[in-house]
Amino acid sequence: MSTERKPELLIPASSLEVLKTAVVFGADAVYIGGEAFGLRAKAKNFSMEDMKEGIAFAHAHGVKVYVTANILAHNRDLEGVRAYFEELKEIKPDALIIADPGVFMLAKEICPEIERHISTQANNTNYLTYQFWYQQGAKRVVSARELSMEELRELRAHIPDDLEIETFVHGAMCISYSGRCLLSNYFTGRDANQGACTHPCRWKYAVMEESRPGEYLPVYENERGTYIFNSKDLCMIEHIPELLESGIDSFKIEGRMKTALYVATVARTYRKAIDDCLQSRELYEKNLPWYKEQIAACTYREFTTGFFYGKPDESSQIYDNNTYQKGYTYLGIVGDVDAENYIHLEQRNKFSVGEMIEIMKPDGENLAVRVEAILNEEGEAMESAPHPQQKLRVRLSGKADACDILRRKEE
Repeated sequence: MSTERKPELLIPASSLEVLKTAVVFGADAVYIGGEAFGLRAKAKNFSMEDMKEGIAFAHAHGVKVYVTANILAHNRDLEGVRAYFEELKEIKPDALIIADPGVFMLAKEICPEIERHISTQANNTNYLTYQFWYQQGAKRVVSARELSMEELRELRAHIPDDLEIETFVHGAMCISYSGRCLLSNYFTGRDANQGACTHPCRWKYAVMEESRPGEYLPVYENERGTYIFNSKDLCMIEHIPELLESGIDSFKIEGRMKTALYVATVARTYRKAIDDCLQSRELYEKNLPWYKEQIAACTYREFTTGFFYGKPDESSQIYDNNTYQKGYTYLGIVGDVDAENYIHLEQRNKFSVGEMIEIMKPDGENLAVRVEAILNEEGEAMESAPHPQQKLRVRLSGKADACDILRRKEE
């Protein structure tokens, strides 16, 4: 199939390691947060040094990097934002993702050469809003998650061709309007709009009603309570053709708190699905079972298509648990491979000699291998590697390359 717009695949990264994984596994662009002024305060986030290295690595591979600065700023934040943008001006990310008009004005003043993208936090739900931001100098607007496919097509028809639309197509869904939620602030004093959300939507609740006769609130529960706010995760892997025809410029994956395994899996799967579909609809449909199998290997909370095909109903929520589905355990990323054919690895979860694991490669191959030997930093043989972030040398029965992911299938 053909389309006038080849969409960008935009992948999240929580750290320099994950950024490099996203680049190798198929991202066209990566979005990251610095140590301030983004909405993922609990993510590891990037120091200026890591940001500089990450941007250089991405640019060397033809991949763009966008930096989030999407807090809703208070007066006390503005001088810090100004200083932050002065620093970013020197390391040259490809765009800033901004929600607040005041922060937008500062970016336009201090680093006008860096593109400005309008965050989904700004509630971008109609084409006049898009036109407004275009007139202010925005290059791209991220659509609110509340928009349907029909509304997105209508948006494209009413905005300038060179104004880009970015839309979330996969990942966790916030239950509040465009992510503007006060639950966290109310319960814990940590403000979601300042980057400190504690995700109370995932907590267990029991609802009691004492005196509202005639008004019924259906609540589904098990013996532990009910998860009335707990949305399923968005997944549009089965709807790539419609997304390509909608006029969206950037397919955005949610997940700046996720592991390298999650990022590699989602990036690789959507990369292949998009490329296959651009080549031919038949090829995409032939490979659809593979995409679905791969994406189900991620850690996720069941799947929904969100608002793309109408307002979500009760089937879009998970009422009886807040548990992730988990297909694989992440073991680590392959570093160098030495002359003795040992891989160098900073291990993430326990594995043992004799165990069968998988090498996950960027080209789509998953290679089952046996762990033949594990050596610690002193070169001593180990039967297992129980401690996270140990630096190891590992010999496998199959060939691994730098940046491959090691994982173990969970039964």
